[in-house]
Amino acid sequence: MSLCDLTPAYIRAIAPYQPGKPISELQRELGLSQIIKLASNENPLGPSPHAIQAMESLLETLALYPDGNGFDLRSAIGQKFGVELPHIILGNGSNDILEFAARAFLGVGTSAVYSQHAFAVYPLATQAVGAEGIAVPAKEYGCDLEAMVDAIRSDTRVLFIANPNNPTGTFISGPMLRKAFERVPDHVLIVLDEAYTEYLRADETYDSISWLKDFPNLLVSRTFSKAYGLAGLRVGFGLAAPGVIDLMNRVRAPFNVSTLGLAAAEAALGDSEFLARSVALNTAGMNQIVQGLHALNLPYIPSWGNFVAFKVGEGMAIYQKLLRAGIIVRPIANYGMPEWLRVSIGLASENALFLEALGKIVNQHV
Repeated sequence: MSLCDLTPAYIRAIAPYQPGKPISELQRELGLSQIIKLASNENPLGPSPHAIQAMESLLETLALYPDGNGFDLRSAIGQKFGVELPHIILGNGSNDILEFAARAFLGVGTSAVYSQHAFAVYPLATQAVGAEGIAVPAKEYGCDLEAMVDAIRSDTRVLFIANPNNPTGTFISGPMLRKAFERVPDHVLIVLDEAYTEYLRADETYDSISWLKDFPNLLVSRTFSKAYGLAGLRVGFGLAAPGVIDLMNRVRAPFNVSTLGLAAAEAALGDSEFLARSVALNTAGMNQIVQGLHALNLPYIPSWGNFVAFKVGEGMAIYQKLLRAGIIVRPIANYGMPEWLRVSIGLASENALFLEALGKIVNQHV
């Protein structure tokens, strides 16, 4: 019996996460000079200029380890959101935060609840620690909160909720969330993944962070990868009760956020003008994409994120044709949606080229 055969069965059964196809790979494969990537929900404006300046000022210090406690960034987060430092943990992207939760609170003989069509990291993180995943059927492609709470068992330790949800873009209002949280048993950690919360309209926002005082079993996860434009630096953070943060810190790797990541995130957090521009661009781009899909008679799921899932029938076939046209979108068959694709909101020119290419393909495909 080989070494690999002795690895726990739940590890060998994991289907690795498949990232979006990078531009360089498509250039090598097809020899295309112009490629538009609308696959990974990145900010088409790039990073905040303040973040770039912050990184440039630290280039000569890169031989030194970063601040393992992330004091300055945690202080900035605490000041912005009115939270004390013991309530804050930093991650190498918000994926890190989700995995900390799984490693600290799940294990063999426990279970986690999440929705069908929810972020792929939830089942992956659950399976990686030998816990059982309970996928609750979606309701109109979004979380069926009532059914998810009803699915909680005595061995359940984590409830994963993405709001807005990726890859479907669906949204749950603050009052509905809070009402559901009141039904969650104290022995279950509620992981509220708010990676796209900055894109919500002002009349849709809710203050989940203020709920921490009422729900000691709540963990709010945020990221700098989307609206803040720092996906390549991998910086996220979690907010929870000090006891929850303490346990998560025990499974956190030392120096898990880089020097450049810490500085750029702190600068980006203070650049409200850039954030407003990013949100405005996304709103205009969302309208452009949705109108284009409507004109092509393609069904789509109304989205509260910076992406749209749309139905094309043969998802992989259309995806491959878009690739050959130099447009990278995201197939979501691994989310149980083989007839759908997901497109990220880009610059107006990028959105127009995507819609033009999609229109030609759909007309030829009919």
